[in-house]
Amino acid sequence: MAGFRHRPTANGSSVSSAAEKTEAADKCIIVLIHLNNVREHLITGLSNPLIVQIHISPNDGVPIYLQIVNQVKYLVGSGRLSPSEEIPPIRALAQQLLVNPNTVARAYLELERAGIVTKRHGAGTYVSEAGSPLARRERLKILTQRGDALLAEARHMNIEFSEVIKLLRERDEILTQAKK
Repeated sequence: MAGFRHRPTANGSSVSSAAEKTEAADKCIIVLIHLNNVREHLITGLSNPLIVQIHISPNDGVPIYLQIVNQVKYLVGSGRLSPSEEIPPIRALAQQLLVNPNTVARAYLELERAGIVTKRHGAGTYVSEAGSPLARRERLKILTQRGDALLAEARHMNIEFSEVIKLLRERDEILTQAKK
């Protein structure tokens, strides 16, 4: 693993110091993953890579497989990953994230149990055709967080709630007209 300096021992194995392990564990692993958009490939005949980011923090107290599960749920719920879209193979993702393939396999198993992904024997792992059963809940969760941030900022700026609602209605009207 990158960041570890190994010292050989008398029996030929290597050992890393605790300080070196701590230094490496404090780093967050961020991986940009290029996915081929299956829908675009079928329509245009060209491969259209989609880039998604997965952040792994070994020292935040959340097991790595759960970090992967939560981030894939977020990507599906937010629409960044669409139904029928292929996600990276277990070994490829494990290699990119610098984790054990069993960790990624466990994450994919949890995602399959939740109905978010489906495995196609010999063809890979794909976002479920029906989409995520959590998709609406995840989208509402994202909007709730953004709404909370908006309300907190409005309070700091001494803007009344009624003015925020009025502003949102105006913006909705403008965006609705722009779509037509």
